[in-house]
Amino acid sequence: MRLALFQPDIPQNTGAVLRLAACMGIGADIIEPCGFVWSDRHLRRAGMDYLDHVMLTRHASWSAFVQGRTGAGRLVLLTTRASLAHTEFAFDRDDTLLLGRESAGVPEEVHAAADARIRVPLAAGARSLNVAMAAAMVLGEALRQCGGYPPVE
Repeated sequence: MRLALFQPDIPQNTGAVLRLAACMGIGADIIEPCGFVWSDRHLRRAGMDYLDHVMLTRHASWSAFVQGRTGAGRLVLLTTRASLAHTEFAFDRDDTLLLGRESAGVPEEVHAAADARIRVPLAAGARSLNVAMAAAMVLGEALRQCGGYPPVE
């Protein structure tokens, strides 16, 4: 399983998602361009020393990411436009969970390329979660379903 961020805007959220990936022992993809300088101190602060342990692949563009996915599992987009709750979706071990930009989500081309689209159910009137929070909630459910949590030592 992997987490992928499409053109992330906020370094603190990116750092938090990369720390999540490192702590859960899964890979992460950053689809550039980012809305911040990669060496931003906020990225380091949120990711702490975990950034040195994440299995990270950076892609120069959406097309580079797509080309690098040859033979990969499903692309599962987290989007407020989906009607299917993440708790009702059957995850696979080789899924890549894709999260959009904090400011704009993903463009239609990316939306159309997803194999599945899911959302986190929210209370009436709530628009969306912080991208790092959504990533943690959905990844938690995916790992639970697939028995993919790291072993307790």
